[in-house]
This record gives sequence, structure tokens and C-alpha cells, in this order.
Amino acid sequence: MKTICLYFEIHQIVHLRRYRFFDIGTDHYYYDDYTNEASITDIAQRSYIPALQALLQMIRESDGYFKVAFSLSGVGLEQLELYAPQVIDLLKELSKTGCVEFLAEPYSHGLSSLANEEFFRYDVQRMVKKVKEMFGKTPKVFRNSSLIYSDDIGAQVAAMGFKGVLTEGAKHVLGWKSPHYLYHAAGNPNLRLLLRDFKLSDDISLRFSNTSWDAYPLMADTYMDWIAETPAEEPLINIFMELSALGIFQPLSSNILEFFKALPAEAKKRDITFSTPSEVIKNLKPVGPVDVPYPLSWVDEERDTSCWLGNVMQREAFNKLYSVAERVMIAADPRLMQDWDYLQASNNFRFMTTKQNSVTMNRSIYDGPYDAFTNYMNILGDFISRVNNLYPSEIDNEQLNALLTTIRNQDQEIAALHQEIEKMRGTEAHAEEAAPAPEPEAKPAKKTAKKTVKKQ
Repeated sequence: MKTICLYFEIHQIVHLRRYRFFDIGTDHYYYDDYTNEASITDIAQRSYIPALQALLQMIRESDGYFKVAFSLSGVGLEQLELYAPQVIDLLKELSKTGCVEFLAEPYSHGLSSLANEEFFRYDVQRMVKKVKEMFGKTPKVFRNSSLIYSDDIGAQVAAMGFKGVLTEGAKHVLGWKSPHYLYHAAGNPNLRLLLRDFKLSDDISLRFSNTSWDAYPLMADTYMDWIAETPAEEPLINIFMELSALGIFQPLSSNILEFFKALPAEAKKRDITFSTPSEVIKNLKPVGPVDVPYPLSWVDEERDTSCWLGNVMQREAFNKLYSVAERVMIAADPRLMQDWDYLQASNNFRFMTTKQNSVTMNRSIYDGPYDAFTNYMNILGDFISRVNNLYPSEIDNEQLNALLTTIRNQDQEIAALHQEIEKMRGTEAHAEEAAPAPEPEAKPAKKTAKKTVKKQ
């Protein structure tokens, strides 16, 4: 029996504003709030809300036959909490059905997995905590930003305790192998790999409304026939895409949601089930390892990391950003941490790409890659200056860590003393309440006045 593992990414970039060289040192706010609010409100109304309502309807009408997984970036969640909380409410409703799994990914939706193991772990742990707080579930399966994966990243993910990873079924990695099996990481048979079928995924996310496509218009029964016709011994079809494919990349007028709503019934007719990633890992056995010596992703034809780190500008910005990563993490200043998350987001580096197959991409406010690089480096210059002003560069990271550890220990000792004082006060007050009331003092007896008899 075949099963479909359907997964959606939810991420929203934070738009940077025009930041001039002369702003460095004088203005520490880097964001275009108007554009951020307008873009998240637009995507919520045109995509997220109707799409999530449709998925919830599919689960209910199929009596739980339909299942789906999501991963959300911390940066995206912050934007939703600010401007579109109804999306969060719908995700919580979906969570209650028991047919939804939430995955972990880097909080920043950035490239920390390509920078440093410590930064990467910190980024992921914050996202795990956020998912637990918001949805009451601890993620067991990991999905990196843009499905970035390599053998080295797999080893780090396994060390964090995850049972599986979602990544791309890239041809240059798989060769003759099919993505329709469960695999395991090279060198670690306990870490399962779920590989995206990019053709079946892109048929929906990229080609569905293309009138020049030879399969247009695509119907749910035809799509399920394609899946049913894959070799009988291939049990797993991984269909991964961004949630914004439903409503933005494929407009609602294309009947994309009607197509989706018909999928569970058509799948059931062909004995095709739906599974969450954790269910796949539990129910299927891996057929062998997949070797990924160099990082791959689901972006562009190359399916690598060249769209973020393919030119000198991108690598310069990347190296400059992560040069202060340890100091930012040690400091743990809330304002710095928020800026750190937003500056890490991978789209900041993609705006700088000079790849020919990306020249038509939406570059936000930028006229081109050099404009994007200049604006980002101006902001980064101010950010690094703030880090160094807060914790001077003359103090090395080891000294700074020791100093901050001492300060934190002192703060903890002071807090503990305050708690002890409050506890003693509470004990004293309780003792006073519990003590028996003192007996009233006996009143002195009244002296009997002697009656004087007046002599006659």
C-alpha cells in the first residue's frame, strides 16, 4: 500500500528598509513595518487562511484519513502573531485534530547549518521551544531551511535527538535511486531521510495553473492515477511545498483548493493513504543510505546552496554576519537577538544572487544584487557596531563569556536570596496566623463599697 507524506512550509520574510551609509551609528531600526504588515496581511487573506480552512475541512470530512505536516520559522511566527493571529488560531485547531505534525527548523530560517554547529543547534533549539509553547508538541522530525542537507548536517541533527529529516530528492544525489522509499543518513542508520518527489510537488506548486502545460487542467483523479501508477514496490510519495503555493503561486481562481479537497476521496479509492513524517518513520523500514557529501537544497535547477553563497558578495556578507555570532549568543540581549534572527534569514542573501536563472526573481526593494549587498552591509555595519559597543572587541569571547557567567551567577544568587527572604516572610506570617489567640487578661475584681450608716 502506498502512502503520501504531505508537508507545507510557512515562512514570511521580514522586509528591510532603505538604510543609508549615513544612518550607521544614528538609527538602529532596520525594518519596513508598513511593507511587513501589508505583505503578511495579504498572504494571510489570499493564501494561509483559506488554505488552512480547506485542510481542516479535509481532515474532518475524511474522518482523519487525510494527514499533513507543517514547519514554521520563528521569524514567520513572530510576523503572524503581530499581523495575522487568526492564522495561529487555525494552526492550533489543526493541531487538535491529531492528524497534523509540526516539524522543527532553524528559528531564523537562515543558513546557520552552513556556519557553525553551535549556532545551528542554538537556532533549532529555540524553534523546538517555540513549537512546544505554541502547540504543546515537541518536534521529532527536522526540516532545514529550504531543505538544505548534507551528511555533516545529518550528523548534527541526529546528535540533537531527531529521528528523521526532510530533504530534496535531487537527481545528482540519488542517481538511479527512486525518492519513493525511506532512506537513512550515511553513517547513521538511526536517522531517517524522507526525500521530496520534486516533479509531483512542482506539478502542484509551480505548474497547476499554467495553461500551456500539457497536463492542464490537472484533476485530482488524474493526479492520484499518476501516484497509483508508480511501481508497486515503491511505498512512499513525499510531496513538499510552501503553503503559499495555495493562493499565491497558484491563485484561488485556479480552483487549487477544490483540487486539494478532492484528493482524500480519490486516494482512498486507490488504497493510497496519508501519513505524517513520524508515522512514515515508524511504519516503513529504510532501504539503504543516501550519501550527500555536499549541501543540497530544493532551490533552482542546481539544487545546491549557490543561490545564497554563490558569489563573493554573498560570502562576504555571510562571513561578516557570523563573525559576531558567538558574542551575540553570549550576550543574549533581546533586541540584539531579534535583529540577529532577522538578519540571518536566507532571503537576505538570495537577494544578492547574480545567477542568470534568478534574474527575474522578486528582489523586494532592490534594483539588483549590488544594491541588495550595499543595503545589507550598511545594516550589518551598524549591527556589528552595536555588538562591539555593548561588549568591546578588546575583550575576547572567552573573557566575555566568563564575565557574563559571573554576572548571571550573581543575579541568580540575588534572586535566590530574594526568594529565601520572601519564603521566610511567608513562614513568619503563617506562624503568626496559626498561633492561638492570647487569652484575655482577667479583669480585677471590683471593690465592694462599704455601706456607711449615718448615726442619728
